[in-house]
Amino acid sequence: MIDIRRWTIMMILCLTGGLIYLLPFMREIYYLPLQEALDLTNVEFGTLMTAFGITSMLTYGPGGWLADRYSPRLLITISMIFTGLGGLVFATFPSYTVALLIHAFWGITVTGTYWGAMIKATRAWGSEEEQGRAFGILEGGRGIVEAIATTAFLGLFAYLGSTRSGLSQIIIYYSISNITLGIAAWLVMDSRKVTSEQAIPPTASEIFEVLKRRDVWLIAIVIFTGYSAYWGSFYFTPYATDVMLMSVVVGGMIGAGKNWLRPFAAGAAGYVADKIGITKTVSFCFIVLIASFSALGILPADAAMLPIVLTSMTIGFLGIFALRGIYFALISEVKIPIAVTGTAAGVLSVIGFTPDIFMPLIGGAFLDAMPGEEGYRYFFLFIAGICVIGWVATRLLLKRVKAAN
Repeated sequence: MIDIRRWTIMMILCLTGGLIYLLPFMREIYYLPLQEALDLTNVEFGTLMTAFGITSMLTYGPGGWLADRYSPRLLITISMIFTGLGGLVFATFPSYTVALLIHAFWGITVTGTYWGAMIKATRAWGSEEEQGRAFGILEGGRGIVEAIATTAFLGLFAYLGSTRSGLSQIIIYYSISNITLGIAAWLVMDSRKVTSEQAIPPTASEIFEVLKRRDVWLIAIVIFTGYSAYWGSFYFTPYATDVMLMSVVVGGMIGAGKNWLRPFAAGAAGYVADKIGITKTVSFCFIVLIASFSALGILPADAAMLPIVLTSMTIGFLGIFALRGIYFALISEVKIPIAVTGTAAGVLSVIGFTPDIFMPLIGGAFLDAMPGEEGYRYFFLFIAGICVIGWVATRLLLKRVKAAN
């Protein structure tokens, strides 16, 4: 018999996990209209996400501490409501300083109070034999929610005339959706802690042992470079509108459309990884990304090249989501003890997600220093170079895996 309450909780996790990130990452789909509405340079615009990235990095650790001590129901509710309230202020297109503060605030509500709670709730949702299934459903569900939401709101933006006031309304709708889901989480989720037994924080010696492992640092490089490629894909939309001269709506469709690829790419990557090995699959993903970003950096921005450019972007999206779906699974392949999995994941998150801090600045610097096609060209080649580093790290990791077996 289907446990309706249990599946309702998973639905809330997918909905909140899919929507909470859309406000701070609106630039991915609405780069040019949002930049113009705020009247910012590319560097200033990039600095907003740097503020988000800094507070996110600072709150990964405290967020895990909170998740061990308070119920996901409370933390998720607080996160969704306060993220939405920040969005309502952002919808007024405030000054640069206020916009910076809002993004820093979102780093706290999205990462500090939400991320750890979501992970905890998902782990509690599945039994020890269903952990892969639980996180697989979560990742696929979040992708579907993002795809539906971004596509629907982009269509609404087009209906509203793709204007500044229309964009403000879209931000308000995003914000109200977050607040509504926060209330729903409070009504649906269990008020108790999700752990069946008291969580025991790792000792200093256990943390030190994790930090000494070379394979942990190699995985950190893999996540760091893969996440940098994810940031690089954020510039596909402005490239399409600024260089390929597509409309803002069509460019936004590229950003929204990629989310429909996410469940397929992550699921297929997981299946392939189980057949041929996680590290080998990650290595192949990097080869795909190197090819995709290199093509975008080399191909001329001519109308005749549009099908090839769009194909390169699609392949890049598939490689990115396939990589994101499995790179944390490398922890099991290198046989990191279960007792310190949380510590290892924390270390990998802090290091691997640092592109949130500097990638927006680097992208903005490229575009401000070399306006137009040239800036995008060199930026995409820069991302391809980062992916080469990730591929090298993966090959070194593969050698260690083979030597251990």
